[in-house]
Amino acid sequence: MSYERKMLEDLKMPTRSEVEDILLKSLFNNNGVIKEFGTGEKIVTEIANEFDLSEEQRTACLETIYKKENRVKKSYLWHRLLFRAADSLAKEKLVSRPAQTILLTNKKEWMLTEDGYNRALEILHIPLTQKEVLPIKSYEVQKIVKKFYRQKRTENYNPFEIKKTAKVTRETKLRNRAFKQAVKEAYDFKCAVCGMKIYSPNTLHWEVEAAHIVPHRENGKDDILNGLALCRLHHWAFDVGWFTLEDNFNILASRKIKDLPDDFGKLENYDFMRQLAKENLRISLPKEQDIYPHPNAIKWHRENIFHH
Repeated sequence: MSYERKMLEDLKMPTRSEVEDILLKSLFNNNGVIKEFGTGEKIVTEIANEFDLSEEQRTACLETIYKKENRVKKSYLWHRLLFRAADSLAKEKLVSRPAQTILLTNKKEWMLTEDGYNRALEILHIPLTQKEVLPIKSYEVQKIVKKFYRQKRTENYNPFEIKKTAKVTRETKLRNRAFKQAVKEAYDFKCAVCGMKIYSPNTLHWEVEAAHIVPHRENGKDDILNGLALCRLHHWAFDVGWFTLEDNFNILASRKIKDLPDDFGKLENYDFMRQLAKENLRISLPKEQDIYPHPNAIKWHRENIFHH
Protein backbone atom coordinates (compact mmCIF):
# COMPACT_ATOMS: atom_id res chain seq x y z
CA MET A 1 0.00 0.00 0.00
CA SER A 2 1.36 3.43 -0.95
CA TYR A 3 2.11 6.15 1.58
CA GLU A 4 -0.66 8.31 0.11
CA ARG A 5 -3.23 5.49 0.11
CA LYS A 6 -2.43 4.67 3.73
CA MET A 7 -2.98 8.30 4.75
CA LEU A 8 -6.31 8.40 2.91
CA GLU A 9 -7.50 5.27 4.69
CA ASP A 10 -6.15 6.23 8.12
CA LEU A 11 -7.88 9.61 7.95
CA LYS A 12 -11.06 8.08 6.51
CA MET A 13 -11.03 10.48 3.59
CA PRO A 14 -13.84 10.37 0.97
CA THR A 15 -13.28 8.04 -1.98
CA ARG A 16 -12.21 9.49 -5.30
CA SER A 17 -15.55 8.45 -6.81
CA GLU A 18 -17.44 10.36 -4.12
CA VAL A 19 -15.28 13.43 -4.70
CA GLU A 20 -15.88 13.20 -8.46
CA ASP A 21 -19.67 13.36 -7.96
CA ILE A 22 -19.40 16.34 -5.62
CA LEU A 23 -17.03 18.06 -8.05
CA LEU A 24 -19.61 17.72 -10.84
CA LYS A 25 -22.31 19.12 -8.53
CA SER A 26 -20.01 22.00 -7.55
CA LEU A 27 -19.26 22.74 -11.19
CA PHE A 28 -22.99 22.89 -11.88
CA ASN A 29 -23.58 25.19 -8.89
CA ASN A 30 -20.73 27.47 -10.03
CA ASN A 31 -22.04 28.03 -13.56
CA GLY A 32 -19.96 25.22 -15.07
CA VAL A 33 -16.51 26.38 -13.96
CA ILE A 34 -14.34 26.19 -10.84
CA LYS A 35 -10.84 27.49 -10.17
CA GLU A 36 -7.76 25.37 -9.62
CA PHE A 37 -7.43 23.92 -6.14
CA GLY A 38 -4.98 26.40 -4.66
CA THR A 39 -4.58 27.20 -1.00
CA GLY A 40 -7.25 29.62 0.16
CA GLU A 41 -9.54 29.03 -2.82
CA LYS A 42 -13.21 29.14 -1.82
CA ILE A 43 -14.10 26.03 -3.80
CA VAL A 44 -11.63 23.90 -1.77
CA THR A 45 -13.46 24.85 1.43
CA GLU A 46 -16.92 24.49 -0.12
CA ILE A 47 -16.30 20.89 -1.19
CA ALA A 48 -14.67 20.04 2.14
CA ASN A 49 -17.81 21.34 3.84
CA GLU A 50 -19.92 19.05 1.65
CA PHE A 51 -18.13 16.11 3.26
CA ASP A 52 -18.03 17.75 6.69
CA LEU A 53 -14.27 17.15 6.84
CA SER A 54 -12.51 17.62 10.15
CA GLU A 55 -9.67 20.08 10.58
CA GLU A 56 -7.23 17.17 10.57
CA GLN A 57 -8.61 15.90 7.25
CA ARG A 58 -8.40 19.38 5.70
CA THR A 59 -4.84 20.11 6.82
CA ALA A 60 -3.09 16.72 6.65
CA CYS A 61 0.03 16.95 4.49
CA LEU A 62 1.94 14.52 2.32
CA GLU A 63 5.70 14.85 2.58
CA THR A 64 7.98 14.15 -0.37
CA ILE A 65 11.72 13.99 0.34
CA TYR A 66 14.12 15.17 -2.36
CA LYS A 67 17.47 13.76 -1.20
CA LYS A 68 19.60 15.34 -3.92
CA GLU A 69 18.25 18.78 -3.10
CA ASN A 70 18.12 18.05 0.61
CA ARG A 71 14.59 19.36 0.98
CA VAL A 72 11.09 18.19 1.91
CA LYS A 73 8.05 19.19 -0.14
CA LYS A 74 4.70 19.27 1.63
CA SER A 75 1.33 19.16 -0.11
CA TYR A 76 -2.17 19.02 1.34
CA LEU A 77 -3.71 15.56 1.07
CA TRP A 78 -7.18 17.07 0.53
CA HIS A 79 -5.97 19.26 -2.35
CA ARG A 80 -4.26 16.24 -3.90
CA LEU A 81 -7.46 14.19 -3.65
CA LEU A 82 -9.42 16.99 -5.34
CA PHE A 83 -6.90 17.18 -8.16
CA ARG A 84 -6.86 13.42 -8.67
CA ALA A 85 -10.67 13.37 -8.85
CA ALA A 86 -10.73 16.27 -11.34
CA ASP A 87 -7.96 14.64 -13.38
CA SER A 88 -10.00 11.43 -13.52
CA LEU A 89 -13.03 13.40 -14.76
CA ALA A 90 -10.85 15.02 -17.43
CA LYS A 91 -9.66 11.60 -18.61
CA GLU A 92 -13.33 10.60 -18.99
CA LYS A 93 -13.87 13.86 -20.96
CA LEU A 94 -16.40 15.09 -18.40
CA VAL A 95 -14.42 18.28 -17.71
CA SER A 96 -11.78 20.31 -19.54
CA ARG A 97 -8.45 20.89 -17.85
CA PRO A 98 -7.34 24.41 -16.86
CA ALA A 99 -4.67 24.29 -19.60
CA GLN A 100 -7.46 23.80 -22.16
CA THR A 101 -9.95 26.23 -20.65
CA ILE A 102 -7.49 29.13 -20.53
CA LEU A 103 -7.30 29.04 -24.33
CA LEU A 104 -11.03 29.88 -24.46
CA THR A 105 -11.60 32.11 -21.45
CA ASN A 106 -8.12 33.34 -20.45
CA LYS A 107 -8.78 31.78 -17.05
CA LYS A 108 -7.21 28.63 -15.60
CA GLU A 109 -10.35 26.78 -14.59
CA TRP A 110 -11.93 23.34 -14.72
CA MET A 111 -15.00 23.48 -16.99
CA LEU A 112 -17.83 21.04 -17.64
CA THR A 113 -18.02 19.40 -21.05
CA GLU A 114 -21.41 18.51 -22.52
CA ASP A 115 -21.02 14.94 -21.22
CA GLY A 116 -20.04 16.27 -17.81
CA TYR A 117 -23.04 18.59 -17.83
CA ASN A 118 -25.28 15.61 -18.59
CA ARG A 119 -23.73 13.62 -15.73
CA ALA A 120 -24.18 16.53 -13.30
CA LEU A 121 -27.87 16.82 -14.24
CA GLU A 122 -28.25 13.07 -13.73
CA ILE A 123 -26.66 13.27 -10.25
CA LEU A 124 -28.92 16.19 -9.34
CA HIS A 125 -32.03 14.51 -10.81
CA ILE A 126 -32.66 17.43 -13.17
CA PRO A 127 -34.21 16.65 -16.60
CA LEU A 128 -31.85 17.01 -19.56
CA THR A 129 -34.36 19.34 -21.18
CA GLN A 130 -33.37 21.99 -18.64
CA LYS A 131 -30.05 22.43 -20.46
CA GLU A 132 -31.82 24.76 -22.88
CA VAL A 133 -32.79 27.25 -20.16
CA LEU A 134 -30.02 26.96 -17.56
CA PRO A 135 -27.02 29.33 -17.87
CA ILE A 136 -24.41 26.63 -17.13
CA LYS A 137 -21.31 26.87 -19.30
CA SER A 138 -19.81 23.94 -21.16
CA TYR A 139 -16.56 23.65 -23.08
CA GLU A 140 -18.34 23.01 -26.38
CA VAL A 141 -20.68 26.00 -25.98
CA GLN A 142 -17.79 28.22 -24.92
CA LYS A 143 -15.97 27.44 -28.17
CA ILE A 144 -18.96 28.78 -30.11
CA VAL A 145 -19.14 31.87 -27.89
CA LYS A 146 -15.49 32.57 -28.69
CA LYS A 147 -16.27 32.37 -32.41
CA PHE A 148 -19.00 34.99 -31.95
CA TYR A 149 -16.48 37.39 -30.45
CA ARG A 150 -13.85 36.67 -33.10
CA GLN A 151 -16.08 37.04 -36.16
CA LYS A 152 -15.30 39.96 -38.42
CA ARG A 153 -17.90 42.73 -38.40
CA THR A 154 -18.73 43.72 -41.98
CA GLU A 155 -21.06 46.29 -43.53
CA ASN A 156 -22.83 43.64 -45.60
CA TYR A 157 -23.58 41.38 -42.59
CA ASN A 158 -26.54 39.09 -43.28
CA PRO A 159 -28.69 38.51 -40.14
CA PHE A 160 -30.50 35.58 -41.79
CA GLU A 161 -29.56 31.91 -41.79
CA ILE A 162 -28.70 30.94 -45.36
CA LYS A 163 -29.93 27.40 -44.85
CA LYS A 164 -32.68 26.59 -42.38
CA THR A 165 -33.75 23.03 -41.77
CA ALA A 166 -36.66 21.78 -39.71
CA LYS A 167 -34.42 19.20 -38.04
CA VAL A 168 -33.02 20.33 -34.68
CA THR A 169 -29.47 19.00 -34.45
CA ARG A 170 -27.03 18.89 -31.55
CA GLU A 171 -25.08 21.71 -33.21
CA THR A 172 -28.26 23.81 -33.45
CA LYS A 173 -28.92 23.39 -29.74
CA LEU A 174 -25.33 24.22 -28.82
CA ARG A 175 -25.38 27.36 -30.97
CA ASN A 176 -28.70 28.48 -29.47
CA ARG A 177 -27.30 28.12 -25.95
CA ALA A 178 -24.12 29.93 -27.02
CA PHE A 179 -26.24 32.77 -28.41
CA LYS A 180 -28.13 33.13 -25.11
CA GLN A 181 -24.93 33.01 -23.07
CA ALA A 182 -22.99 35.43 -25.26
CA VAL A 183 -25.77 38.04 -25.46
CA LYS A 184 -26.56 38.02 -21.75
CA GLU A 185 -22.89 38.23 -20.78
CA ALA A 186 -22.23 41.02 -23.31
CA TYR A 187 -24.92 43.16 -21.63
CA ASP A 188 -23.84 42.15 -18.11
CA PHE A 189 -27.14 40.32 -17.57
CA LYS A 190 -29.03 43.65 -17.69
CA CYS A 191 -31.94 44.73 -19.85
CA ALA A 192 -30.55 47.10 -22.50
CA VAL A 193 -33.62 49.34 -22.11
CA CYS A 194 -34.38 49.57 -18.39
CA GLY A 195 -31.25 48.08 -16.80
CA MET A 196 -33.13 45.38 -14.86
CA LYS A 197 -30.66 42.83 -13.44
CA ILE A 198 -31.91 40.03 -11.18
CA TYR A 199 -31.65 36.26 -10.88
CA SER A 200 -33.63 33.54 -9.10
CA PRO A 201 -32.95 32.77 -5.41
CA ASN A 202 -30.87 29.73 -6.38
CA THR A 203 -28.92 31.94 -8.89
CA LEU A 204 -29.59 29.47 -11.73
CA HIS A 205 -32.05 31.57 -13.76
CA TRP A 206 -31.52 35.14 -14.97
CA GLU A 207 -34.57 37.32 -15.58
CA VAL A 208 -32.99 38.92 -18.66
CA GLU A 209 -33.46 37.17 -21.99
CA ALA A 210 -31.45 37.05 -25.22
CA ALA A 211 -33.76 38.55 -27.84
CA HIS A 212 -33.32 38.04 -31.58
CA ILE A 213 -33.58 41.28 -33.56
CA VAL A 214 -34.50 39.37 -36.71
CA PRO A 215 -36.62 36.66 -35.06
CA HIS A 216 -36.13 32.91 -35.35
CA ARG A 217 -39.45 32.54 -37.15
CA GLU A 218 -37.97 34.66 -39.95
CA ASN A 219 -34.77 32.58 -40.05
CA GLY A 220 -32.88 35.09 -37.92
CA LYS A 221 -29.39 33.97 -36.93
CA ASP A 222 -28.32 32.80 -33.50
CA ASP A 223 -25.60 35.42 -33.58
CA ILE A 224 -24.53 38.12 -31.12
CA LEU A 225 -24.83 40.77 -33.88
CA ASN A 226 -28.49 39.81 -34.19
CA GLY A 227 -29.05 39.85 -30.44
CA LEU A 228 -30.14 42.17 -27.68
CA ALA A 229 -30.50 41.55 -23.93
CA LEU A 230 -33.99 42.52 -22.78
CA CYS A 231 -36.14 41.92 -19.70
CA ARG A 232 -39.29 39.92 -20.33
CA LEU A 233 -41.56 42.96 -20.68
CA HIS A 234 -39.27 44.84 -23.05
CA HIS A 235 -38.58 41.61 -24.99
CA TRP A 236 -42.31 41.21 -25.60
CA ALA A 237 -42.75 44.90 -26.52
CA PHE A 238 -39.80 44.67 -28.97
CA ASP A 239 -41.03 41.44 -30.57
CA VAL A 240 -44.54 42.77 -31.23
CA GLY A 241 -43.32 46.13 -32.56
CA TRP A 242 -44.10 48.65 -29.82
CA PHE A 243 -40.56 49.97 -30.20
CA THR A 244 -37.48 49.53 -32.35
CA LEU A 245 -34.03 51.09 -32.60
CA GLU A 246 -32.54 53.81 -34.75
CA ASP A 247 -29.09 53.33 -36.22
CA ASN A 248 -27.59 55.40 -33.38
CA PHE A 249 -29.24 52.97 -30.88
CA ASN A 250 -31.82 55.48 -29.71
CA ILE A 251 -35.22 53.96 -28.97
CA LEU A 252 -37.94 54.69 -31.52
CA ALA A 253 -41.40 54.19 -29.99
CA SER A 254 -44.60 53.56 -31.90
CA ARG A 255 -46.93 56.56 -32.26
CA LYS A 256 -49.74 54.16 -31.37
CA ILE A 257 -48.66 54.29 -27.72
CA LYS A 258 -50.41 57.64 -27.33
CA ASP A 259 -53.69 56.00 -28.39
CA LEU A 260 -53.60 53.42 -25.60
CA PRO A 261 -56.27 53.69 -22.86
CA ASP A 262 -54.95 55.51 -19.77
CA ASP A 263 -54.85 52.34 -17.68
CA PHE A 264 -52.88 50.33 -20.26
CA GLY A 265 -49.14 49.68 -20.05
CA LYS A 266 -48.70 50.73 -16.42
CA LEU A 267 -47.09 49.07 -13.41
CA GLU A 268 -48.75 50.86 -10.52
CA ASN A 269 -47.45 54.44 -10.94
CA TYR A 270 -44.79 53.49 -13.50
CA ASP A 271 -45.94 54.16 -17.07
CA PHE A 272 -44.07 51.34 -18.77
CA MET A 273 -45.23 51.99 -22.33
CA ARG A 274 -45.10 55.79 -22.39
CA GLN A 275 -41.62 55.67 -20.87
CA LEU A 276 -40.47 54.28 -24.22
CA ALA A 277 -41.65 57.43 -26.00
CA LYS A 278 -39.25 59.74 -24.14
CA GLU A 279 -36.92 61.72 -26.39
CA ASN A 280 -33.29 60.65 -26.87
CA LEU A 281 -33.75 57.45 -24.88
CA ARG A 282 -30.80 55.21 -25.79
CA ILE A 283 -30.18 51.56 -25.00
CA SER A 284 -27.18 50.40 -22.98
CA LEU A 285 -24.57 48.67 -25.11
CA PRO A 286 -21.75 46.13 -24.63
CA LYS A 287 -18.23 47.33 -23.83
CA GLU A 288 -16.88 46.03 -27.15
CA GLN A 289 -18.13 48.03 -30.13
CA ASP A 290 -17.58 45.08 -32.49
CA ILE A 291 -20.49 43.21 -30.89
CA TYR A 292 -23.04 46.05 -30.95
CA PRO A 293 -26.32 45.09 -32.69
CA HIS A 294 -25.71 45.27 -36.43
CA PRO A 295 -27.47 48.06 -38.40
CA ASN A 296 -28.67 45.53 -41.00
CA ALA A 297 -30.57 43.57 -38.35
CA ILE A 298 -31.94 46.77 -36.77
CA LYS A 299 -33.05 48.12 -40.17
CA TRP A 300 -34.94 44.89 -40.90
CA HIS A 301 -36.74 45.07 -37.52
CA ARG A 302 -37.64 48.70 -38.12
CA GLU A 303 -39.11 47.93 -41.53
CA ASN A 304 -40.81 44.63 -40.81
CA ILE A 305 -41.77 44.37 -37.12
CA PHE A 306 -42.11 47.96 -35.87
CA HIS A 307 -45.55 49.62 -35.92
CA HIS A 308 -45.10 53.29 -36.72
